[in-house]
Amino acid sequence: MTAAAAKPTAMETLLATLDLEPIEIDIFRGRSPQVGWQRVFGGQVIGQALMAAQRTIEAGRIVHSLHAYFMRPGDPSVAIIYQVERIRDGSSFNTRRVVAIQHGKAIFALSCSFQIEEPGFDHQAAMPDVPPPEKLLGEQQIKDQYLAHAPAAIRKYWERERPIEIRPVSLKHYFSNEKLEPRQDVWVRATGPVPDDRLYQAAVLAYLSDMTLLDTSLYAHGTSIFDQTLQVASLDHSMWFHRPDKLDDWLLYTQDSPSASGARGLTRGSLFTRSGVLIASVAQEGLIRKKADE
Repeated sequence: MTAAAAKPTAMETLLATLDLEPIEIDIFRGRSPQVGWQRVFGGQVIGQALMAAQRTIEAGRIVHSLHAYFMRPGDPSVAIIYQVERIRDGSSFNTRRVVAIQHGKAIFALSCSFQIEEPGFDHQAAMPDVPPPEKLLGEQQIKDQYLAHAPAAIRKYWERERPIEIRPVSLKHYFSNEKLEPRQDVWVRATGPVPDDRLYQAAVLAYLSDMTLLDTSLYAHGTSIFDQTLQVASLDHSMWFHRPDKLDDWLLYTQDSPSASGARGLTRGSLFTRSGVLIASVAQEGLIRKKADE
């Protein structure tokens, strides 16, 4: 077997990253892939913290919501320790709190709630009418047609192998400084098989929920997260899991930003299956600050 053939795919690397090492009761160790990032991707920390919490929950209870705060940037060169606190175990619901620690300090905190599966009232918002992913440029086409003349930060982002493929309905935002309506639609999908396991499906969905979201709050200002004069970072992240999905097809991630003020931008997101089933809702506030002139 050649070295190239033996190299794990980006999705295999993500699944290994989510497979935490138990080191004590309710304490887990997580590691970061060494891909040259200066700080740990926020979606990775969300997914790992959720996986840590899920491993303290009895079978048959599924996460229905999470609320998290990012406090310090994660260091990808060292392990992250996840400490789980069992807040409550009830007849229908379980509550967990998870703190992620590096260098002796908390970098992230997550609270999440689990519920037994039960029937109830059912309604949902409608999925926007957008072109299907097959009618949009794929990542290779984007690289071939646009990257040669794109800024270095954009080239680096698109050229890196990722476990999640994205196909924005519009690429105008990446190559224009025009002030646009603060909303976007992005098709996303796993680039490899996701296990038929609700724990991994929830963790992968949490991972991808942090992708492209903060950028939407910059649309109205004619800039993007690739602007080197900006300091951008996720501050908090909330997610509600409505319906299960195997993550074996494209999902539409529709987003809008109702407000930006005080160097912070708020973005809301909805994740739909191709057939229009709303599987999750997301809200995130992020830091969007102009750097001081050097």
